[in-house]
Amino acid sequence: MFSAIQLFPETTTFSDWLSSSGLEIVLYILGGLLVGRFLSWLGNKITDRIDLNYHQGDALVRSEATKHRHALAQVITWVLIIIVYTLVTIEVLQRLGFSVASLVAPATVLGAALGFGAQRVVQDILAGFFIIAERQYGFGDVARIAITGSSEDAYGTVEDVTLRVTRLRSSDGEVITVPNGQIVKAVNLSKDWARAVVDVPIPATADINHVNDVLRNVGREAFADLDLEPLLLDEPSVMGVESLELDTVNIRMVARTLPGKQFQVGRELRVRVAEALRREGILVGPDLAADQIGDNG
Repeated sequence: MFSAIQLFPETTTFSDWLSSSGLEIVLYILGGLLVGRFLSWLGNKITDRIDLNYHQGDALVRSEATKHRHALAQVITWVLIIIVYTLVTIEVLQRLGFSVASLVAPATVLGAALGFGAQRVVQDILAGFFIIAERQYGFGDVARIAITGSSEDAYGTVEDVTLRVTRLRSSDGEVITVPNGQIVKAVNLSKDWARAVVDVPIPATADINHVNDVLRNVGREAFADLDLEPLLLDEPSVMGVESLELDTVNIRMVARTLPGKQFQVGRELRVRVAEALRREGILVGPDLAADQIGDNG
């Protein structure tokens, strides 16, 4: 292998090499950096344009196609930059006197050695490919991700999806980076539609039929509200008694909402339910204020 390396032939001086191969190496490196920066800039412009179309549109939430295009643009940009840097590296090695053909055998051995140590990276990339291809989640989705070896799930808004990692922004502003290969289960809380679930604890002595009527009236008023109605896909419904406890009865109320809007709708319904029951003289338990949001369908 070392015999293939010949930086300076006997008839070539350093100044001659510097003005030929050396200059080409510098140009290749500068060109690769410029192309990489241009691809990164172009990718950011495309994603910004996708986000701008959403913000300027009338849609209250991002469509699945918009989220997928955003993630796809990021991945394509990343892959193109890797290809450019790889090609530049090959050209630079050739200018340094390395024969690409002579590097095949050592590269095979090195690739096998790295393969054992880079299994997790390959696993991350394959998992990221299927996440994007299957549209499991995308930019702007609210997701809950179970991670291998972690007792707590990663929860937040998806800010970045690449072939290797997924980045989430939690409600506290923390950025959570999860390698795609370590994702055991991903729960998308904002895909197509979502469901807000409100469990109303009332005294066991209360008239359940009357409470159901009050809750149905709350649902009708919410669906007729000009501010809340755009977030609802249909009128909130009362499911009936969900559970029985020693001194309370839990009545469940559900509402189908736009993706990602179940939290806002759930909070608004709780306020309306509490006020309506208070007007009827019916006390509710402390569980009404708890953030009990059901998974999206």
